[in-house]
Amino acid sequence: MRPIRSLPFISLTALCVLTPAAHGYELYAESETTLNAELKAGYGMFGTRRNYVGRPGGFRWQEGFAKYGLNGSTDRIGSGTLYGALSAISTATWGDGDPGGTTTGREHRTRFEDAYVGWKSGDLFPALGKDGIDFSAGRQVVKAGSGFLVNDDGVNPGKGLADGRYDRGGAYYFGQRLAFARTAVLRLGGTEGLHGSAMWLKSNTRLQANTEIAVGTLDYTAPEGTVGFTFIRGLDVDERYAISPTRLERKGMKIYSIRADGNAGIPDADFAFEYAYQKKRSRNDNAWYAEAGYTFSDVAWQPSLSYRYTRYSKEFDSLFQGGFRGRYQGEVASNYAFSYNFNTRIHDVALTVRPLEKLAATLMFFDFRTLADRSTLNLDARELALYLDWAITKNLTFSPIIGIYKPRKYEGNGGNQSGSAKANPYLKLMVVASF
Repeated sequence: MRPIRSLPFISLTALCVLTPAAHGYELYAESETTLNAELKAGYGMFGTRRNYVGRPGGFRWQEGFAKYGLNGSTDRIGSGTLYGALSAISTATWGDGDPGGTTTGREHRTRFEDAYVGWKSGDLFPALGKDGIDFSAGRQVVKAGSGFLVNDDGVNPGKGLADGRYDRGGAYYFGQRLAFARTAVLRLGGTEGLHGSAMWLKSNTRLQANTEIAVGTLDYTAPEGTVGFTFIRGLDVDERYAISPTRLERKGMKIYSIRADGNAGIPDADFAFEYAYQKKRSRNDNAWYAEAGYTFSDVAWQPSLSYRYTRYSKEFDSLFQGGFRGRYQGEVASNYAFSYNFNTRIHDVALTVRPLEKLAATLMFFDFRTLADRSTLNLDARELALYLDWAITKNLTFSPIIGIYKPRKYEGNGGNQSGSAKANPYLKLMVVASF
């Protein structure tokens, strides 16, 4: 197994993430008191022609997850609203395991996932707006700012790394073990105008070295968009599970970022950028992206076209980074070839059309280029992927993905794809149900 310096921390956010505002099957409702049952489940079949673990041939495997639990809220506490959730998740991987070597096909696990309580202030503090104070604590999914640095605790390897030392139960692609183990989150000012947050987050993921961080955000939101700042301080890591030197440097690390997103007052337009500066003991690094898109809402099928440029310096630590605005930085590149979130620059073009109300098709092209030490490991590549998102019913979504990943090098001349540098076709068929 090659050294892993950085792994993607990604999730099917649009389909599967549960939030404090999530609903489900209503068990009880009276006035502003509710209790809901939830079930979300997914199954996927995956296949690639080549792999990135030094074995001959392609890989075929399956993944599945089921998340089930309760959530609710009540205003019968005198002031504000009390809310919370309790859930568990079961995951499994079958077959060959994934071509990146994080799973073996022999994984299965059931554990508690969400277990948190929170309080919102309602109209108790008019100067802060509706629910101007929102405090929550426990096991929960937490996103800071845009999610470029902290999106969730959602990397889900199996037994393929270090003889199972980092096993979280598999279902690596679905990546639905998202909750931080311990959190305390204070949000002030609601979601409009000036607002901010202060967070303490503790990971329970060994591949993240059980990292503990403090986060602060400050944002201003207007109809044209949001401008914000994020500060992160690394508090501690578990040195026993630091899979790379960059993990050890998280203790004491500081990250500063500035970001913005919105339409800038232009209907149907969409802009976003973020620049992050990272200070560590050994060196300083940075990462940034800029994106622009436009939807032709008066044209048949409402086509949307976007372009994004992303750059990560040589030793940048992507921390708890998530997907970019609902999409990965390449299917094979981000999941299995690991060529996307340090020491690289990426061009990304996407075209989405909506031929039916419940059907969207997205074609994405990626161009990856390694920035430094290319003689040691060259991960230059291009990738083309076609996504279909079909909402069969309000509870059932079908999402096939087909694509081609083409590296410039292979394991025999400085890359990491097995066998040759020929194109690697892949296919994914996924169904997600929610009730």
